[in-house]
Parts: sequence; structure tokens; C-alpha cells
Amino acid sequence: MRQLIKSKCDAYFDEVVAIRRQLHQHPELSFCEKETAELIKKCLASKNIEFQSDIAGTGVVATIKGVSVRPTIALRADMDALPIHETTDLPYRSVNEGVMHACGHDAHTAMLLGTAFILNDLRDKFSGTIKLIFQPGEEKLPGGASLMIKEGVLDDVDLIIGQHVYPDLPCGEVGFHAGPYMASSDEVNITVKGRGGHAAKPAERDNALLAAAKIVSKLSELYPEKGGDVVLAFGSFIADGTYNVIPSEVNLKGTMRTFDEEKRKALKNNILKVSKAIASEYGCEAEAFIEQGYPSLKNDVKLTEKCAAFAKEILGKDKVKELPQLMTAEDFAWYSQKVPACFYRLGTSNPEIGIKAKQHTSDFNIDENAMKIGMGIITYLTINLL
Repeated sequence: MRQLIKSKCDAYFDEVVAIRRQLHQHPELSFCEKETAELIKKCLASKNIEFQSDIAGTGVVATIKGVSVRPTIALRADMDALPIHETTDLPYRSVNEGVMHACGHDAHTAMLLGTAFILNDLRDKFSGTIKLIFQPGEEKLPGGASLMIKEGVLDDVDLIIGQHVYPDLPCGEVGFHAGPYMASSDEVNITVKGRGGHAAKPAERDNALLAAAKIVSKLSELYPEKGGDVVLAFGSFIADGTYNVIPSEVNLKGTMRTFDEEKRKALKNNILKVSKAIASEYGCEAEAFIEQGYPSLKNDVKLTEKCAAFAKEILGKDKVKELPQLMTAEDFAWYSQKVPACFYRLGTSNPEIGIKAKQHTSDFNIDENAMKIGMGIITYLTINLL
């Protein structure tokens, strides 16, 4: 089976590379992936693979049935791009100004299409059903995963697998982490209000700016950035005053991350409590609105251990790494809250040919040879799990 899968990956590799490059050249922002969805449907139809479209807007779900209906395994690829101006010199660089596939979703989509082609060819060699989820809007709240779940995409699914490119590993390697892997992510908005006025007349005004600064300082003391399992960091502090004008309103924006739902709840409550208390000390008022983002991504331990073992069979033990937890977030987490899930990483960097940029940067790229490896791994995992 390993040799058969590898030969299929070789056979479809050029086609998958061409798909990835077309997607890279025509990126689309979250929930706007119309051309992307059309290309996916065209590719599936060319291989007579059944699919449903217009799920959660632009989502597509393909179905491949083996010699029996159950069990059902879902494979997921996200397909949206980011609002980043590309600075690579690739011949297939983005033609959509200010939009770029800087997170590898073009490769995810192309690899899942290649995987669909292979699994469709091998459907008489496995039992069960495979659902291939081409998902919109991973980069934007509330996340396309949550919307697809609401439309029933997981209703008949027994487990789900996700594969994500990872420049922190070289091309040829993959990485797994069993248990809580990626953090929850919520957006913190704090508004401090008080009487504005002349800087030289403190008796006639409050100081919302000073109160806001104290709030940020106090919260950073309670939740230091290093060494903890909670991250609370502010990236925006807007106080629209000037040299001698103290503003009446100051706005703060930040992010909070954790792996534990109880700590997540406690952190939200503490942000509100600290903000109100400190604002009051300065004669001001504070409002805190925390927009709920993605939950923590939890890799099912038994499933992930199985997947890592199968990956070693096809790649070799030295190519399969154990990864640390990450404070970054992923909307695949919504799936992991509903069914047993395994979300793993595919190495894509190759410094020898200049491919070393990180994701969400304007010069991000991948070693496309990683896609052949990615197709092989996820196909092998799926067939063995079935």
C-alpha cells in the first residue's frame, strides 16, 4: 500500500503543483473564496468525485465511498488568503493587489484535491466513507469551521484530520502533539472614559490616558508574557489627545490565549474587574468587551498517537517529530471540540533554496516537494484508520 500511494503521489504531483500555483496567483479573502470554490468543483468533477457546494457560503464537501459506508473520516483544508501585499518574485505571485496566500492555504487545498484523486482511485481498497472538507474563512471570526458544523458537516463523522504547512520544520518532516495543542483566542476591547480637558488644569478634568496605562501595566503584572500558560497582550492603545489636551476616551485592543476553559473564563472576569477598579481610582469608567474567538484545539491522544505511528511507517521514525504546544490559534479547534481530531504539521522550509520565511509574512513560500509528502501521509493515515 505504501508503494502504491507513493506512485499515485508521483502521478498526480504535477497536477497538484499547477493547482496550488493557480490558487496562489488568485487568492481570495475569508468568506470571499468564490473563484477558489469554482476551481475546487471543477477539479472534483473532472475525476467524477461527488460533492456539495455553497456550504457556509463558499465551502465545498466531497464524498468518496469505499466498499462500505461506515466509518466516516473527514479531512479538512482551509482555502482563504490574507490581506498582505506579496513581495516574492514568484512567476505565479498574487495578481490580487494586497491579498496573498501567506499561510499556505493554497497548498492545503491543492493537497486535499490530490488526496481526493488518490483516494478515489483506491476506493475499492478500503471500507468506509471519506469526507473532504474545503472550508472558507479560517482567518476570520467566527471561523468557517463553526459555520460548517452548524450546517451539519460533522453529523455523520467519526473522526477528523487536518494537515497544516509548517516552516518551522524542514521539507520531509512532520510533527505531532497529542492533547491540548493550540490555544483559545479571544479579542479584548477596553474603553476608558472620563472628563477630558486642558493638561494644565487637572482639577477640571480626569485622566483616562493614565488610567488606561495603569490597566495595561497591572494586567501585564498579573499575566506576564513569559513562563505562563496564559497570554494577555495589548497591541493597540489609542488616545486621541495632544501635547496639552487630555482625551476623554482611550481605547485598548489586545488578545488573550489559554488552553484551559476555566482559566479562559477567569481571565475574562479579571480583565473586567481590574479595568473597572483602576478606572474608578482616576475618576473614570471602564467598559470591557471580549469577543469570543476560537476554542483550544485538542488533539485526541489515542488518535494522534496512531497517526504519528502510521506517519513513521511511511516516512521513517527520524522524520516524525514531537511538537510543543503553541499559543497561536486555529479554527480547526471547533471540529476538535465535536469529534476526535488530529491536527498535525507538515514541514515546508528549505533554506538551501531560500525558502525560510515564516507564515503571515509578505515573502512566505513553501518547498512544493512537501505537497507530495503531505498527500502521501494523509492518504496513508486515512486508509489505515479506516
